[in-house]
Amino acid sequence: MNDLIIKLISLLVLAAQIGIIFYLIAAVFRVKSLKKVNVFVSRNGLLLSFAVSLIATLGSLFLSNIVGLTPCELCWFQRIVMYPQVVLFGLAFWKRDSHIAIYGAILSFMGLILSGYHYLLQINLAPVATSCSLFGSSTSCSSTSIREFGFITIPLMAFTAFLLLFLVQIIMIKNARNR
Repeated sequence: MNDLIIKLISLLVLAAQIGIIFYLIAAVFRVKSLKKVNVFVSRNGLLLSFAVSLIATLGSLFLSNIVGLTPCELCWFQRIVMYPQVVLFGLAFWKRDSHIAIYGAILSFMGLILSGYHYLLQINLAPVATSCSLFGSSTSCSSTSIREFGFITIPLMAFTAFLLLFLVQIIMIKNARNR
């Protein structure tokens, strides 16, 4: 059952990555229908952000508490950046306060840096950290517990969530200025 859930999470990540790529290509080529996407994202950005951050948080808790994977030090730092966003976006959605977007963008950008570096460690494109011993964890930051579809690891899942959150926040900020 756990393998099925991991596969479903990985499919969700893959779908998000494909959507992000199509969005960025459309932005580069200035596709006219992108305006409709931006309006939709701007109007529903708080709910989308809440959903993404909640799914990412529940996914990380599932991997550590149910599957039994021990988070490494970089995973803990990524959690520190992601977990508060569930509360922030949940409250912002409830209050209809889109001013949270700048704070969400900053937190998401921090998460992008952390998870991007972590993924580079895993694919051997960054120098390996000498120690990963937060809370006595023996898990190395460069080890790979999950590799779905040949490239989706836990840090790439986090990177995708942070990138999606960052893009949503940027769209919300941009559209708020254009009103």
